[in-house]
Amino acid sequence: MKRFHIHIALEKLEEAIRFYSALFGAAPVKTKPDYAKWMLEDPRVNFAISTRAKMKGVDHLGIQVAEESELNELRSRLERADMKVLEEGTTTCCYAQSDKSWIQDPAGIPWEAYRTMEDAQFFSDSTGSTESACCTPDAPVELISLKPSAKKGGY
Repeated sequence: MKRFHIHIALEKLEEAIRFYSALFGAAPVKTKPDYAKWMLEDPRVNFAISTRAKMKGVDHLGIQVAEESELNELRSRLERADMKVLEEGTTTCCYAQSDKSWIQDPAGIPWEAYRTMEDAQFFSDSTGSTESACCTPDAPVELISLKPSAKKGGY
């Protein structure tokens, strides 16, 4: 089963936790000093916030899957649509070990397609202090941007 993922970068984590807990009617399922996550069923979404990004606002969007076969199907769909996909593979990010692929939509918003295997004790494998909120690759836009598809006249 797929779950929509939204990650928002912000400055004041505690204030945001209070706000989103009231909005969703639920407490986060995971909290760290710089991160919080809700796994909601109604609406079915993985909603995460953190204080790690350089810019505040929507950091990236994604589709989280439960099974490896779902991730393979999603990756195949992106490739069949003639999109450039950056395969990150197994990585530690957002206090979890996941298998990830990245694309960028026509507006420049990064999207991840991923499957989480287990929790991790650290935010990421990266040792840099200027990382994205969710370990978004630092690849040049050309590597992860969409290219126009000849199929169906669009992206």
